[in-house]
Amino acid sequence: MVSATPPKEISSDEEWSKDGPPRKAKWWYSTFHTVTAMVGAGVLSLPYAMAYLGWGPGTMVLIISWCITLFTIWQMIQLHECVPGTRFDRYYQLGQHAFGPKLGPWIVLPQQLIVQVGCDIVYMVTGGKCLKKFMEMACHDCTRLKQSYWICIFGSIHFVLSQLPNFNSVAGVSLAAAIMSLSYSTIAWVGCVSRGPVENVSYAYKKTSSADYMFRVFNALGEISFAFAGHAVVLEIQATIPSTPEKPSRIPMWKGAVGAYFITAICYFPVALIGYWAFGQDVEDNVLVNLKRPEWLIAAANLMVVVHVIGSYQACIFVGMFIMFASTIGGLRNIIKDSSTYSFYQ
Repeated sequence: MVSATPPKEISSDEEWSKDGPPRKAKWWYSTFHTVTAMVGAGVLSLPYAMAYLGWGPGTMVLIISWCITLFTIWQMIQLHECVPGTRFDRYYQLGQHAFGPKLGPWIVLPQQLIVQVGCDIVYMVTGGKCLKKFMEMACHDCTRLKQSYWICIFGSIHFVLSQLPNFNSVAGVSLAAAIMSLSYSTIAWVGCVSRGPVENVSYAYKKTSSADYMFRVFNALGEISFAFAGHAVVLEIQATIPSTPEKPSRIPMWKGAVGAYFITAICYFPVALIGYWAFGQDVEDNVLVNLKRPEWLIAAANLMVVVHVIGSYQACIFVGMFIMFASTIGGLRNIIKDSSTYSFYQ
């Protein structure tokens, strides 16, 4: 049931900019921010998901997931200004409006924090693995380091980038990440086309036990669903776009989201379908592993993945850190407020 009294919100761009970054983003900012948040290294595992679903079901799930998530991101864009004069810049604010000022944060914040932290952990591991792979391919005589060391090296990059003050300041990083995602996706499917199908390629379902196959199918469905993961920061992205009664922010935001989904389709569908066409049921969970030649190109693709997950990590960590700080500060503020009116001798 929708609350009759929405939470106290900042109703104008001028007031909002006093305590935060100005709303000066253009529609194309939302395009590459959304691409950065959505397209990840998981695109390289889509052929592996196809191997367990097959041509028909796999293609259908890809198309349905693309359509459903495009519709749901449209819903989120509309909800950003569903109350006249109010902008819900954060998920917890929208949760307060939907479930009430007290219950809303308890429903929304834990789930969003789990998603953001979980994504950042995946990005850390993926970035470390791809950085390790790049160095091993680029320098055969170099000393081999453990993967955990490469993860730490990848994490140290964010000590510098985390000093950037706001979401607008990572626009350059996000743009570079979006370009890299399109680049390594293109390398993956073009490499598969140039290589052609492997000898005796088979598109039959993998032979395994019924229980194992069932779990593999659910895992494949999860991989495809997880691939469309840009919703976690859509409100924060829209919050950087100016809005007026004549031109509300939902217009440029939707324009940017459509552009982002077009780029996503260019990345996802060729990699999933052509990768499965080339390797069939023998495709690895990272299609770049199957593509061993030319070595320099595969090394470059791994480096592109590193650059991309750097941008994706920053997009998620800005939201995640805000949630943690807002929750902590808000909790302390409520404790202080309650303690000031509490009598120990009542």
